[in-house]
Amino acid sequence: MSKEKRRRYQDKLEEMQVELNAMARWLQHTGKRLVVLFEGRDTAGKGGAINAIADGLNPRQCRVVALSKPSEREQGQWYFQRYVPHLPAAGEIVLFDRSWYNRAGVEKVMGYATPEQVDAFLAQAPVFEKLLVDDGILLFKYWLAVDQEQQEERFAERLADPLKRWKLSPIDLKAREKYVEYGKARDAMFKATHHRFAPWHVVDFNDQKTGRLNLIRHLLDHLPDQAVPEPKLALPPLKGRLGKERYTGPVKPIKARVKL
Repeated sequence: MSKEKRRRYQDKLEEMQVELNAMARWLQHTGKRLVVLFEGRDTAGKGGAINAIADGLNPRQCRVVALSKPSEREQGQWYFQRYVPHLPAAGEIVLFDRSWYNRAGVEKVMGYATPEQVDAFLAQAPVFEKLLVDDGILLFKYWLAVDQEQQEERFAERLADPLKRWKLSPIDLKAREKYVEYGKARDAMFKATHHRFAPWHVVDFNDQKTGRLNLIRHLLDHLPDQAVPEPKLALPPLKGRLGKERYTGPVKPIKARVKL
């Protein structure tokens, strides 16, 4: 990416992050609750999109939920049960890095769920989401799309970069050969769970930065535009000399070994 394009991206992102903060103030003011689901192809860029939203928000208000493999006990629960404790309270935002739709995607394609379990999920998911929406939760469901050629380049990049290698798992490697199967599972999921009260929104993430901007713009455009004034704060000058860090006890700062 050129410096000019990177600068334009950063400028647009910062503008939207200001709007996201205004949206967060509105949520707190009204007590509304926001849930955003991020689903999509492996390597599409779910984590980057979530970080672009969450980085500028108060972490006490905005939480990211990325659940690991269910425990033995959780496997014996009602499927949606493990997600319910993570739903937001009044004024909160929850961003799901993958969600209950695992059952319709990876669990179906990789054979971790039976056809009967998948069918039951597809029948129950709209009912579960209707309960959330009827209770006042603002629910958004995004599918991040990426072509297989671009996906392969990102897999190779992750393998080569020690800071990104943790993103690769044995499941990811097995899933590489099932691009078509994942597409068919996605289409079946859309057919069963795309409803007026909880629609799906597909975002092109072949260019991740452009995808992030379009996703955030869509989210902001579909939330009520009701500005809540910011509290007016001031920093009056302090009296006296400014203090410096001093340590009189046994604990001292570590010795600096890195300089910039």
